[in-house]
Amino acid sequence: MPPTSLPLSGDPAADQLLVSDSLALLIGMVLDQQVPLERAFHSPLDLQQRLQRPLDASEIADMDPERLVELFSRRPALHRFPGSMARRVQDVCRVVADQYGGRAEQVWRSAPTGEVLLARVRALPGFGEHKARIFVALLAKRMGVAPPGWEEAAGDFGAPGSHLSVADIDSPEALVQVRAAKAAVKAAAKARAGEQAPGSG
Repeated sequence: MPPTSLPLSGDPAADQLLVSDSLALLIGMVLDQQVPLERAFHSPLDLQQRLQRPLDASEIADMDPERLVELFSRRPALHRFPGSMARRVQDVCRVVADQYGGRAEQVWRSAPTGEVLLARVRALPGFGEHKARIFVALLAKRMGVAPPGWEEAAGDFGAPGSHLSVADIDSPEALVQVRAAKAAVKAAAKARAGEQAPGSG
């Protein structure tokens, strides 16, 4: 059973929208880069409020691109890079409208296997290998979308009990653990880079 909300934004209304509106969840995932995840996953609600109506993939896909950029850029901006991310969200909505009947949940609900699910997500604008695997893990761990083979498709992010990504956040405490794990990974990578630098050591 999917949860009644995803505790990602720090705002109950925004967290509930992520569960009740599949397009909101997808947009939040698109925006989850180079900004705090709370901001990324709050932005779908902010966008809905600025549109003054529910999120609709076909409508967003057909919008004047400059109008969408204006909505993203209005203070407080919906992302650190509002122009490029507005265009990316519009590109994703266009795929959802053209290939999935305007229903974002069809990207994952109709996937027969984890392999197919990963391929579908990876084909969306803005989803590289890393982000696609995280989203597969999030869908399985948090939303109950677990087609056969999803663990292999999610890779390390599918491991039970891990705290590697947004897929593992089910409470404020888990958010703290995920942040700590990410910081440790970054510190280790930085240390390795320093060891390999010319003249280091």
